[in-house]
Amino acid sequence: MTDFSYDLPYPSARAPVSARNIVATSQPLAVQAGLRMLQAGGNAVDAALASAITLTVVEPTANGLGSDAFAIIWDGKALHGLNASGRSPAAWSIERFSNLKTMPRRGWDSVTVPGAVSAWVALSKKFGRLPFESLFEPAISYAQNGFIVSPAIASTWQRVAGNYPATVGYNQAFLPSGRAPEAGETFLFSNVASSLQQIARSRGEAFYRGALAERIVRHAAEHGGAMTLDDMATHQADWCDTLQAAYGDFTLHEIPPSTQGIAALVALKLLRHLGIEKYKPDTALALHLQIEAMKLALVDTDAFVADESAMTVSSAAMLDDAYIASRASLIDMARAGDPKAGAPTAGGTVYVATADASGMMVSFIQSNYEGFGSGVVVPDTGISLHNRGYGFSLDPTHPNVVAPRKRPFHTIIPGFVTRAGKPLMSFGIMGGPMQAQGHLQLLLRTLICRQNPQAASDAPRWRLVSGRKVAIETGCELSVVEQLQAMGHEIQREPPEASWGFGGAQLICRVDGGYVAGSDHRKDGHAAGF
Repeated sequence: MTDFSYDLPYPSARAPVSARNIVATSQPLAVQAGLRMLQAGGNAVDAALASAITLTVVEPTANGLGSDAFAIIWDGKALHGLNASGRSPAAWSIERFSNLKTMPRRGWDSVTVPGAVSAWVALSKKFGRLPFESLFEPAISYAQNGFIVSPAIASTWQRVAGNYPATVGYNQAFLPSGRAPEAGETFLFSNVASSLQQIARSRGEAFYRGALAERIVRHAAEHGGAMTLDDMATHQADWCDTLQAAYGDFTLHEIPPSTQGIAALVALKLLRHLGIEKYKPDTALALHLQIEAMKLALVDTDAFVADESAMTVSSAAMLDDAYIASRASLIDMARAGDPKAGAPTAGGTVYVATADASGMMVSFIQSNYEGFGSGVVVPDTGISLHNRGYGFSLDPTHPNVVAPRKRPFHTIIPGFVTRAGKPLMSFGIMGGPMQAQGHLQLLLRTLICRQNPQAASDAPRWRLVSGRKVAIETGCELSVVEQLQAMGHEIQREPPEASWGFGGAQLICRVDGGYVAGSDHRKDGHAAGF
């Protein structure tokens, strides 16, 4: 992709970064960890893994050793998808939660088997060039010696610190002084250093079948959790094909269900049907059509997406051209709608994008789900566990209903774009339900509107709230907001201090001779390369 503009039409503290080897993520120390691997002779997978492993230490507000992960990799010849999300314990059933209206948000009954470590192992084994243990060196150093907390992470830490009063281990691990650290303070996370060393030496065996697994399971038993050694030992990450949707000669790739990636594909196909390329990117009509398309995509995703083996409506049916056309016909060009699901026939996360001079490109995402996740931290290990179990439904008629050894609905999605079968862009945006919405917005700006990756990231974003309610950043022109309101959209303008609700993007685009990257000013990180 060499035909985008290098202009920066939106207020920006950053410029696009050009290099032959590049790393983009949300925390500067993690960026450097990835670059160290590239400079040591590693490839884009080694860089992505070192960055991701380091993020478990330096950005604990969004991920940890107890996270899940997904990836899309261009290996130089072909595209590969990886689903490293965990499944529910075998003892989970709807009867276990019969006295509740929704799945637990905190504690052991929100914890499914964590899959991130299995992603590191699988990716390194299949594609990595450096020794597995070397990928852990930066993270172990920061855990043992401490790291200086960066501003956006400190702000998130302080904002969510009070959300875990009744959970086990959170205060001891993350509020050791009785409060969240401030920006510029050094935070020591020594317990996690030993866990990282055990994972590195055993290539993940300690986490799923060894001493760490035993600690996790013992802690679960002590606090009413259902996780067993067999649940941990039988976990596996699964290689998969991607789901696709084309727009001209560009093709968007997403991981199949149980992720929400299909929502971005549905919305893109709806907008292709409506001819979104005819409208300038920041006009009211362009935003109106995007919002309406995403509403339709998300209501169907909420109704039908689950662990793929449990879905009663297939991904193919949701993406069927005739069905898409029927849904597109529901969009009123002049009025906001509040659609319901159709009938097709049979938010805490970190994201890393990397690329190297050989042509390998990686899109990798790793998450606790909501900030510190379940709030459960296994004593003396630093293992903070996600709360992905909260993604299950307790509606017995829903395909996403909780059940034994089942993957819950997942919000985290890595994105990838090819052009005429060649790799073009690895990208993603962290932020719970914002992610599919963000994928759509970034894709339209880079590929249809020809904005460079930094400009696409800097642009003001919108986010569906519910019904006709839409949150929009204050960077959107007031006249555009007023036009949207006249169309029936209920707009809430959110100031810069609420920018965390609009996610954090990282993008790497291939150009002649190398890559151009952008990194979100809403986060602490950046893009860097050589």
